[in-house]
Amino acid sequence: MLSPKKIKHRKQMKGRMKGAAHRGSTISFGDYALKATQCGKMTAQQIEAARITISRTVKRGGKMWIRVFPDKPVTKKPAETRMGKGKGSPESWVAPIKPGRILYELTGVEESLAIKALTLAGNKLPFQTKVISKGSTI
Repeated sequence: MLSPKKIKHRKQMKGRMKGAAHRGSTISFGDYALKATQCGKMTAQQIEAARITISRTVKRGGKMWIRVFPDKPVTKKPAETRMGKGKGSPESWVAPIKPGRILYELTGVEESLAIKALTLAGNKLPFQTKVISKGSTI
């Protein structure tokens, strides 16, 4: 699973996901992309599951770029623990996603295959996504 090698602070605040994404909202590398239309948190496991789906659908043809990285720690307290006594220990890593963020890019495959692969990958994620192409302005 993806996780940072080194971090400055072990625990972070939750934060709020208001507004649309400005950074990472345009296609930079490939011809087709999977774009988020809602906000949410994407775990390292979900990033990996979508990556596997894309690579299996295109049968390792073409080139794929993953444009998100889980760099925010999520903490969790043990089950049946009383309230108080501080924050729980870091449990997993997530990438906060805002609407408009490009998640995956794909090139070197036919349009129908790229759309199929990215749609199947979008089904693995906890928020709505859409497939866009380099020529589209949406």
